[in-house]
Amino acid sequence: MPPILRTSVRAGSYHDSVVLMRLQQALSALSGVFDAGVVMATQANREILGASGLLGEGAEAAGPGDLLIAVRAETDEAAAEALAQIDALLAVRAGGSGESGYRPRSLDGALRALPEARWVQISVPGRYAAEVAHEALDRGRNVFLYSDNVALGDEVALKAKARSFGLFVLGPDCGTAILGGAGLGFANRVRRGPVGIVAASGTGLQAVASRLHALGSGVSQAIGLGGRDLSVEVGGISALQGLDLLARDPETKVLMLLAKPPAPAVATKLLAAARAVGKPVVVNFLGKNPPLRRLGNVRFAVSLADAADLAAAAVLEDPVDVGGGLPSQPSPPAPLPKGEGGTAETSLFFSPLPVGEGPGVRAVPARPSGFLRGLFAGGTLAYEVQLGLQIAFDPIFSNAPIGSSVPLADPARGSGEGHAILDLGADEFTVGRLHPMIDPDLRLRRLRAEASDRSVGLILLDVVLGDGSHADPAGVLAPEIERALAAAVDEARRLEIAVLIVGTDEDPQGLAEQGETLRRAGARIVATVEEMVELAWERLGPAPEPARVPVPLEDLAAPLVAINVGVETFCDSLLAQGISAMHVDWRPPAGGDERLAGILRRMKARSTK
Repeated sequence: MPPILRTSVRAGSYHDSVVLMRLQQALSALSGVFDAGVVMATQANREILGASGLLGEGAEAAGPGDLLIAVRAETDEAAAEALAQIDALLAVRAGGSGESGYRPRSLDGALRALPEARWVQISVPGRYAAEVAHEALDRGRNVFLYSDNVALGDEVALKAKARSFGLFVLGPDCGTAILGGAGLGFANRVRRGPVGIVAASGTGLQAVASRLHALGSGVSQAIGLGGRDLSVEVGGISALQGLDLLARDPETKVLMLLAKPPAPAVATKLLAAARAVGKPVVVNFLGKNPPLRRLGNVRFAVSLADAADLAAAAVLEDPVDVGGGLPSQPSPPAPLPKGEGGTAETSLFFSPLPVGEGPGVRAVPARPSGFLRGLFAGGTLAYEVQLGLQIAFDPIFSNAPIGSSVPLADPARGSGEGHAILDLGADEFTVGRLHPMIDPDLRLRRLRAEASDRSVGLILLDVVLGDGSHADPAGVLAPEIERALAAAVDEARRLEIAVLIVGTDEDPQGLAEQGETLRRAGARIVATVEEMVELAWERLGPAPEPARVPVPLEDLAAPLVAINVGVETFCDSLLAQGISAMHVDWRPPAGGDERLAGILRRMKARSTK
C-alpha cells in the first residue's frame, strides 16, 4: 500500500522558523509517519516541499502568510492523527521568553514594558525586516539585524538613517555580535578583555574571539556587520562606525578588523580610518595575502589564528590609548620614523622648504597633493612597492602590473593621470639600451618629466649599490633631485622625493656616502619598502572620513538590555546569559497579505505627514 499524503493549510497563522522546525521534527517522530514538512507557504518553500514529494492537494492555494503542513504516513488514520496533534505541539514553547509571562504584540508595546532597552534584535523574514528595523531606528534604538534576504537598497537606507541618528545597524545577515558582554545571535561565551573586533564575518568573529579567550585575553566588544557592509554600495558605514566607537572606548586597547576582501575603494577608507585610530589595529582580509606585515599602527594577519595572536601580542606592548575616535576633520600627518642621520625637525623632508611671506619667499603647502610616481631600476622592488601601495591607493598604473594594478596604455610616452609605478629595467625600456642600474640616462629624463608635472606630489626612486652597478648613482641623481625640488618651490607647490637605498657598507659606492649625497639634495632616505609605503601613505594617502554622529559608548555598556523580534530562541539565549530581554509576539502585517499591507503602509505614511 503506497504512503498517504495529507496537507493542512492554516491561513494567517505565522510562526518563526525555529517553532516550525520543532513542529516538523515532532510530527516526523510520530508513529506511522514517514516524513513531514512544516513551512510558511512562500513560493520558495512550496518548491522545496514539491522537490521532497510533500506538495499535496490544496497546497497551491496557500499564500506566504499561511502555515502549510504536509504529512506522509503509512495509513490515512496515522496522517489524520498527526495533523490532529498540531495545536498541542504548537502550544509547547521552549523557554517562555521574557522576564514575565507578558508577550507584547508590537515593538511599541515591548518598549513600554522595557523602556531601557537600547537594542532591538530582529530575525523576522527578510521581506518584513527592513520595516521593523526602520521602526526601531525611528524609536531611537540600535538594530541587530539577523534577517537575510533584505534588499540591498533597504540596507543602504537603514544604515544611512542609523548613521545620521548616531545608531548602529548591524546586518542584515549579521549572525554574531558580543556587545556589553552579551552574545547576540550566535556567540561564544568569552571573557571580557582589551580587544575590540569589527567583523564582516560571523564565524570568523567567533573563531578569533574564542582563540583570544584560549590565549588568556578577552573581548571588549565584537561588532558584527553583515556580509554586504564592505560592498561599494554600502561603503562600510557600520564598519567605520565600529572603528570610531572602539577608538573612543577606554576598555579597548587593540582593535581587530576582519572581513572577506572588501571592495578596493572601501578597503582604502577602512585602512585610512584604522591609521587614524591611534591604537594598534590588526587587519585580516580573509583569503588575501597581506602585502606588508606592519604599517605604522596597522598589523596585517595572514589567518584568523594569526589575527588573534597578533592582537594578544599587541596588548602586551602597552599601546597608548588616545581615546579620541576618528577625527571630525582631517588631522595633520603623524611623524614618520627618523631616517638615517635625520632629526625630529627634518624627518619628513631633509631640506625644509621655505614658507610664509616676504621677499624671495614663496608659500608652500605643508603636505603634497596629487599623484605619486615610482621610477625603479629594480623590478622586484617595483613589484613589492606596488603591492604595498595597493592597500591605500586605487588604481595604480604600471608597465609591470601585479595584483590589482592596471597596465599603462603607453609606458614609453608617460605615466598618464594617476598613481604609477614604472619598472625601468623591463624589456621595453632596455632594447638597445643598458639596464638603468648601469646607465641612469633614461631615469634622469623620466625624473625630469615627472617632477615638472604639477599633478605629481611624490616621486619614489631606488638606488641599488654593489658590483656591476653604476659607480656613483647618487652623484648623478642628486643634481636632478635638487633642481626638481627647487622648481617646485618656485611654483609654490610641495614635491617630495623618496629614495630606497639597497646596499651595504662594504659596497664600492659607499652606502653612507650615497645616502648623504641624496640627503643633501633634499631626498627622503628610506631603508625598507615598508618605510617607503608608509611615507607614501602619510603624504598622499586618503584622509579618514570625518565621523558623523557618533554612536554613544553607553549603547554598548553592560548590562545590555534588548528587545527580540523574530526567532524566539535568540531571546531565550539572552535570558540564559542573564540579560534583560523581552520577546515580541510578532506577526506579519495584514496577516501576510502583501496587497493589504501595502495599503496600510501608505495610509500610515500619509497620517505621519
